[in-house]
Amino acid sequence: MNMTAHLAQLGINEANPGSQIGKTSFSVGQDIASISPVDGSTIGCTGVCSASDYEAAITAATAASLEWRNVPAPQRGEVVRLYGESLRQHKDALGALVSYEMGKSLQEGLGEVQEMIDICDFAVGLSRQLYGLTMHSERPGHRMYEQWHPLGVVGIISAFNFPVAVWNWNTAIAWVCGNACIWKPSEKTPLTAVACQNIWNEVTEGLDYVPNGLSCIVQGDYRVGEMMTQDRRVALVSATGSIRMGKIVAQAVAARLGKSLLELGGNNAIIVEPDADLKMVVPGTVFGAVGTCGQRCTSTRRLIIHSSIYDKVVDALKSAYSQLRIGDPLDQNNHVGPLIDQDAVNAYSRALEDVVAQGGRIIVPGGVLEGTGYASGCYVRPAIAGASNDMAIVQHETFAPILYVMKYDTLDEAIALQNGVVQGLSSAIMTNNLRAAERFLSANGSDCGIANVNIGTSGAEIGGAFGGEKETGGGRESGSDAWKAYMRRQTNTINYSTELPLAQGIKFEF
Repeated sequence: MNMTAHLAQLGINEANPGSQIGKTSFSVGQDIASISPVDGSTIGCTGVCSASDYEAAITAATAASLEWRNVPAPQRGEVVRLYGESLRQHKDALGALVSYEMGKSLQEGLGEVQEMIDICDFAVGLSRQLYGLTMHSERPGHRMYEQWHPLGVVGIISAFNFPVAVWNWNTAIAWVCGNACIWKPSEKTPLTAVACQNIWNEVTEGLDYVPNGLSCIVQGDYRVGEMMTQDRRVALVSATGSIRMGKIVAQAVAARLGKSLLELGGNNAIIVEPDADLKMVVPGTVFGAVGTCGQRCTSTRRLIIHSSIYDKVVDALKSAYSQLRIGDPLDQNNHVGPLIDQDAVNAYSRALEDVVAQGGRIIVPGGVLEGTGYASGCYVRPAIAGASNDMAIVQHETFAPILYVMKYDTLDEAIALQNGVVQGLSSAIMTNNLRAAERFLSANGSDCGIANVNIGTSGAEIGGAFGGEKETGGGRESGSDAWKAYMRRQTNTINYSTELPLAQGIKFEF
């Protein structure tokens, strides 16, 4: 893997900008170091967006939104199509950078770029389908309809675990809806953001109808995010991250009566029914629990197993875990790469200690890996722990490859356990029983935004709206009608008669 060539292709330098307004860069520097969890090397650095840089970016984005909204939506879609085509050309390089900077497997890194390509394709079609409705008026000689208009500027705060896909879920839709975007990427993965902006700049070179401020990046910590959340010029803040972060963002945006779209924590469970096919249960659970080293909001955290097959399932999982290959994620023979940084490693270790302290038992031991190939100190063993749903550590989202297993006797009990957490993102049931599946999907079943049958909790496709309920935030991104979050609805009534009748039969005469 020639990372030097990939970095050169993506325009990544030793020092990179802290803010970018289209092709214009500010604050090139070394304030934020991107250290790869793969080998502990410094890939490159970026500067930090200053208050004056942010003001320049939001001013440019605001001006761009006023210009861009007058470009016909299909023409906006064409620009997004061109971006998707460029992503196809840069897929290998960007996927490798995602893997190297974040630590997920190369297959997952390439898959993340494929998500970007897919959402661009989706958005291109959407650019001709921003439909409103026509309603019949109760008044004669009147017509009613609704239409959708751009919001203006969309602010995006993304997390390290999906450093490029979630940004593009938002931007591709926001752009075809007529908005400009300003992005604060995670300070743990700043270079993938620079790469995405560089690709965008290549695509828009020479397209005079694309304003320079349509895509802006502001690098930095929570203080840069605060500038965005408190800014009335940002019509919508789409934030992905922890529940704690989401509550802060929601309060700040609500204080100015702005709009927020939140994708927060998950504590996802799979229910395993007695008739479940273990050939599906085991790989679905293992990938869900250890993929991205357990650092997905859709990672499988809990496995709720019918007591009659509990031992059988646990034995199968123990066998599967013994075969996991942990190491360099750029080597496609490995299943599991590193955690993002030392803070994540420490949180993982504390969680394993808490399991035992709170009365659980370790079934598959974890631990931090040392020695050749693990020099970064971020590699850990995926663990399985026997636990009860009411344990504090189980109620908390452990952003690491720790799977909590527990028993149940009735489906009602299993659904109550599944729903018995504050998060409500993803869920699944493994069963060949139609009644059990339909019960799980009914109003009395899973309370999550995503509910699957005979697949795991991860692996969302862009065609469906992605998001969760309860403290997961309630937002929806990507497919279906999620585009409506990026536009404002307007109801219109046209009177083409020669009279002025009032609604509800009200008479007002003089």
